[in-house]
Amino acid sequence: MTYEQPNLPYDVDALAPVISAETVTFHYGKHEKAYIDNLNRLIKDTEFEDLPLEEVIRQAKGALYNNASQAWNHIFYFFSFSPQGSREPSGELRKAIDRDFGSLDKFKEAFVDAGVGLFGSGWVWLSRDDEGKLLITQGSNAQNPLTEGLTPLLTFDVWEHAYYLDYQNRRADALRALWDIVDWDVVEARY
Repeated sequence: MTYEQPNLPYDVDALAPVISAETVTFHYGKHEKAYIDNLNRLIKDTEFEDLPLEEVIRQAKGALYNNASQAWNHIFYFFSFSPQGSREPSGELRKAIDRDFGSLDKFKEAFVDAGVGLFGSGWVWLSRDDEGKLLITQGSNAQNPLTEGLTPLLTFDVWEHAYYLDYQNRRADALRALWDIVDWDVVEARY
């Protein structure tokens, strides 16, 4: 199986000013493409070659895991956004956020704090466990909650390449701005 990088469901400039066209071009166009290309090179002629990407992430180690997870993480990240998406969760997801974090505002604050507090590069995740409880987790480098038996719902990329062109060293500002483009319809569908 050859993994392919999907086209974004919006133009490269559609998320500006939150994420500039230049950042989308470098981040999704170049960084993500490199992960996909490396994944396809590393997986060839291995026992993982015909597995769905989620299973590769759950089972692989080393460079194959890193590239598989980074390929998946970036697609998951970029497909969580929309220039016209819903700006607040509703339905069962909203009830779960209120139940597990106290309010949407408290959840957003805790999520950004987790991203800012992650030393170095990685990801901050909102995931659901098997009982429906929502959790915020941090993960260094290519970490993915699939390896912990969780269902990922939303992620913010806290690698510097995700925000440095637009925000320089202001990670907190970059993460807070992302709330303006989260498509909660997508996140609700994942829930």
